Amino acid sequence: MRIAWEERGSGRPLLLIQGLGYARWSWEPVVGPLAERYRVVFFDNRGIGESDVPEGPYTARQMADDALQVLDEAGIARAHVLGASLGGMIAQELAVAAPGRVDKLVLCCTHPGVAHGLPMPAQTVQLFAEAQTLAPDVALRRFVDNALGVDPPAGVADELYRRRLENPLDPAGWQAQAAAGTTFAGVDGRIAHETLIVTGTADNVVDPGNADVLAERIPGARVEKLEGLGHLFFWEDPQRFVRIVEEFLG
Repeated sequence: MRIAWEERGSGRPLLLIQGLGYARWSWEPVVGPLAERYRVVFFDNRGIGESDVPEGPYTARQMADDALQVLDEAGIARAHVLGASLGGMIAQELAVAAPGRVDKLVLCCTHPGVAHGLPMPAQTVQLFAEAQTLAPDVALRRFVDNALGVDPPAGVADELYRRRLENPLDPAGWQAQAAAGTTFAGVDGRIAHETLIVTGTADNVVDPGNADVLAERIPGARVEKLEGLGHLFFWEDPQRFVRIVEEFLG
């Protein structure tokens, strides 16, 4: 597997794992500030960006192995791990599969698995159904808007839409990644790492209630709820997000 990755900054390693349909460019609002304190490593999951697109479907466990490959290639024995959405599911698998490689764990806008969690909000289910009848650019804009909260900062939706147009998805890769999310039943093991769970209270993609369900499954986990923010809260209020992460990681 060829996994495209890069790093910025120095200090304690911090591995960022992105979600469905977003390549490593999508960490742009937070990677610079985080790199002022940490050695930030971030990559394109299999199926997107400059990484390979093997035949799917994928599983979150396979994608956790890709994350381990990145740590190996970067020469990192142990790192803080931060995952968003599907990346949060991958991070959970990584914490169980290779607990010694993970220091602290940050799980953002993510899910405990279909065997335990709350279903996708009706608004997004309906959008997926409607998208099949919409022009591709119109559907893309609708998905971007749907991933933000009730009152996103001016220009954020336009910037995300522009970046999505500049970085078109591989349809087969997207479908294979989506399968990893829909088949994630939850980890088969105990997560014992110090864990922070972050959710936006206006998340239309992953029901915010999943943060509490996930916290019940991870002893000592702390939940941070960002009022009025959506699924991509690290685009809506990156300064607040970075502050929360830095306070937790130390």
